[in-house]
Amino acid sequence: MERAFFEACKALAELRDRRLYRSSHRTFEDYCRDRFGHSRRQSYLLMDAAVVFDNLVEICDQFDHKLPTAEGQVRPMTKLEPQEQQEAWLRAVELAGGKVPTGRIVKDVVQRIMERTQVPNTYQIGEVCQILAKDNPELRGKGGCWAVVSTVNDFSCTVTMWDGEYAVGLQHLKSYNYLPAECEQMRVICDRINRVYSSGLEDSVQKFLEMLGKLNRAYLTALEEKLLSVLESEIKD
Repeated sequence: MERAFFEACKALAELRDRRLYRSSHRTFEDYCRDRFGHSRRQSYLLMDAAVVFDNLVEICDQFDHKLPTAEGQVRPMTKLEPQEQQEAWLRAVELAGGKVPTGRIVKDVVQRIMERTQVPNTYQIGEVCQILAKDNPELRGKGGCWAVVSTVNDFSCTVTMWDGEYAVGLQHLKSYNYLPAECEQMRVICDRINRVYSSGLEDSVQKFLEMLGKLNRAYLTALEEKLLSVLESEIKD
């Protein structure tokens, strides 16, 4: 029963990654809204929770198999690295007297861990960064992609990529040090790519957009610009 909720979250992630939603809906967001009543944000929170849960299962014998039973108990730990997630849950179970801890207990433990490892966030809104996936399973497939910072938090940034928004820890970001004009140019390109991607065109189109999402330069070539413009006109039509 404890696993059932998180197995459903994993199934949701598989549905997104394999684009199974396209049998009935053009976009993953539309599917989640119509099928489950989820907003885009809630859907991604659930999928992030499944990743953390799997990480805790690896060491569940250390806390007598006391695993999370709700997404709210897991959400605070999505900000931590895998090893820190395990540390946080062990401590939270201990504070709860060997029982499944509440979301509040987990949040307090996570906050103390984050304060212990706090580093100043020097990123700025609009800055273009490279994603460093390292050993973070939540960023699988995103290593080397570029992203535009949309929100600056204490310990992370919300960034916009070719296929949507992600909360990324500071250790997984590296600035390209582009000039302000180049950052604005990339923001516009990012918005254009994202609109085409969310329209649900063919898989071959998605692969092209994914390729654009891994550029290591602050511009499109003439041919890339032409192809993207054609795709934009296809959406309008």
